[in-house]
This record gives sequence, structure tokens and C-alpha cells, in this order.
Amino acid sequence: MEFNIASITAPAFDIVFYDLQAHKHTFYWLAGGRGSTKSSFVGINVPLLMLQHPVCHAVVLRKVRNTIKNSVYPQVQWGIEQLGLLDRFKFITSPHEITYKATGQKILFFGLDDPAKVKSIKLPFGYVGIVWFEELDQFSGMEEIRNVLQSLLRGGSTYWVFCTYNPPKSRNNWVNEEILSDDADRLVHHSTYLGVPPSWLGEQFFLEADKLKAKSELLYRHEYLGEVTGTGGAVFENVEEIALPDERIGGFDYIYNGLDFGFAVDPLAYVRLAYDAKREDVYIFDELYQQKLTNRQAVERISSKVKGGRILADAAEPKSITEMASMGLRIFGARKGPDSVEFGMKWLQSRAHIYIDKRRCPNTYREFISYEYERNKDGQFISAYSDANNHAIDAVRYALSEVMSRERIAPRRVNY
Repeated sequence: MEFNIASITAPAFDIVFYDLQAHKHTFYWLAGGRGSTKSSFVGINVPLLMLQHPVCHAVVLRKVRNTIKNSVYPQVQWGIEQLGLLDRFKFITSPHEITYKATGQKILFFGLDDPAKVKSIKLPFGYVGIVWFEELDQFSGMEEIRNVLQSLLRGGSTYWVFCTYNPPKSRNNWVNEEILSDDADRLVHHSTYLGVPPSWLGEQFFLEADKLKAKSELLYRHEYLGEVTGTGGAVFENVEEIALPDERIGGFDYIYNGLDFGFAVDPLAYVRLAYDAKREDVYIFDELYQQKLTNRQAVERISSKVKGGRILADAAEPKSITEMASMGLRIFGARKGPDSVEFGMKWLQSRAHIYIDKRRCPNTYREFISYEYERNKDGQFISAYSDANNHAIDAVRYALSEVMSRERIAPRRVNY
């Protein structure tokens, strides 16, 4: 079969394509900012390599299994469609699997939250010759990657391992540290949206990029150019202390309220805030942060603050929400999705400013300025958000969850 790959992949990837066709390397680390089309490139080349090597199967991996259906699975489907071969493959979704009908070769999809399934792969023939780690920075480090590859790369002579990722902001992230070490069998490639035909991304994409560049050069460089812009492990580098007098608070057009439940060990955290959508600034100016509050005690304390306003709370506590509502609070569960934490954190990170009145909200301020990415056992930062000392942060996410969902773009079939 012959395919005009140049017509469906960005010119920036020509060097990578010729390299992997000549098999000059085993490992291909493709870094890039938003819209760089690195995932689209791999989504095409995984099935293409499989067709070119009839004894090879492919395994595609995400850190979390429930992200597969809206990311790598449709991405590979799209790649097969671009090759004009949709009718030659069989697609199933439970579990996610794609089979080339002519040979029985398979493309299997796994999340590493269930590593046992990766270790117990049974193939009808041949071996796993192609592996793709999507969102590499979400994995916990090279030890985890090596453990997976030790299970997969067996019984064959030729392998291709793709790793795609947006470079983490922190210089101390394990991915950014790893690429500093030389590996003769690894090609590291960096791409941006600027090397992609504009018609592929659409005019609006470039307008949004220019808008962010005007608002924050640093955020633009990280999100769109894929540059490492942070110096450590801090998650929120956009927090600023501010004094908010009553007159300023009274002038906000709309007030948001969020609640994260807690009792014995974790505190109950309630926050009150405003959001300036035009400037993308968050203003946090009131809190309740206390352990061992009963629901009745919490309602009494919150009622004097919320003044009849609407509260969005952790939906995982329906009993407490119902009880508090029966006591007079206008309280509802915040909507959650499979990636709501990651999306919410990144949304907050991308705001121009998170202004916090430290005098009014000392605990919220402390959480935001001290919150760091998780570390692996080697002490390196990983692109995961710690579920500790983040109670007020979660309350802020809940408070603004509906704002976030309105701004969120529905998943596209092509994961550029």
C-alpha cells in the first residue's frame, strides 16, 4: 500500500517520519504546545507502521483508563480514516480495541490504573512492536515507563515507542529532567502550532492564541509554544495577595460560593468569591475553614455569609447536601466528569490572576501558595495534583464549576 503521508501530517514532522521509517531510533519523544498536531501524527503512524509490519501489534496507553474513549481511541480512528482504510478495520469499545481484518493485528488500549491487564496481554500471533504513551507527563516517572515496556517489548526484533506530551511547566518535572540525559536510541522532537497549516486549526484557534499572548506572555509560551516556564513545583504561580474592602466586594456583579466537606481529619472548607470573566481574574474574599463542624453548625455559620446565595458543593456528599438544604441553604452538587479535577486545576492555573484577601481568607491563601505537584519516589515532580491540603482549592473549583463548563470546548475528534 502507498500513502501520501505528506498531505496529512504537518511539515514539521517530516524528519520524524523519515527517521521512524528508517528505524534510526526506538524511542520517539514528541513534545509540543497546544495545536502542534503531535498526537495526530502518532495517530496516523501507529496503524501505518502496523500495516507495514504484519507480525506487529500496537498498544496505546493513558495513565487513566476512562480518558481513552475521548482521546487516543478516536485519535487512532481518525488516523485510520486519513489513510482511507476505515472499512478494513473492526472497532469495538468494550474493551477499546481495533483489529485489522486482513491479518488479525490488534491495536489495544489500556490505562495504567489497571496495570495487571497490560501484563496479561494475550496475542493470537506475533508481538507488540508499537507502543504509544499519550500525555507522558501524567505517568509517575521512568520507573513506571520501564516496568510497562519490560512487559510489552518481548519476542520481537523491531520496536517503535512513541511518547507525546505538552512539556510540564516545572523544570523539576521528571519529563523535563529526563530529556536532559543523552540516549542514543531516543529522538526528541519539539513542535508548535506555528508549523501547522493554518487551515487545519482554523482562524479561531489563532485568535485564541493571540488573545492569550496579549494577556500573558508566560502562559502563551507554556500552553502554545510548549516552553518550560516554571522553576519549581508550584501549581499556582498566578496568586496575588490583595486587600478587598467591603465597598469593593459590594461592587461585584455576581458572587460564587463553594463548599468542600470535611469533619474529623479534614476541615470543612467554604469559600466566597467573584470572577471577572473579561479580565479572567478570580477574587476570593471570605472563607469558613474548620474541623469537626456538624452539618447544623456549618449551616449556621455559612448562612450569615452566603445571605441566601447559591452554593455548589462536593457532589460526592449527597446526604450532607440534602440535610443542609432541608435547613435552608440553597445548596447543590457540583457536576463532575472523569477529568474534572485536572480540567479545573488547569483552568484556575490559566486565569490571569487569583486574587486572595489574606486577612479575610488566611487558610485559602496558604493552600494556594503552598500547593505543589505530586512527587514520585525519587523526589521528582510529576504532572499530578495532590489530594492533600487542597480543601479550599476544591471549594473554589466547585464554586466556579459551571463557569468552567460554559467555557469548555466539547472534545473534538481530532486531538491536536
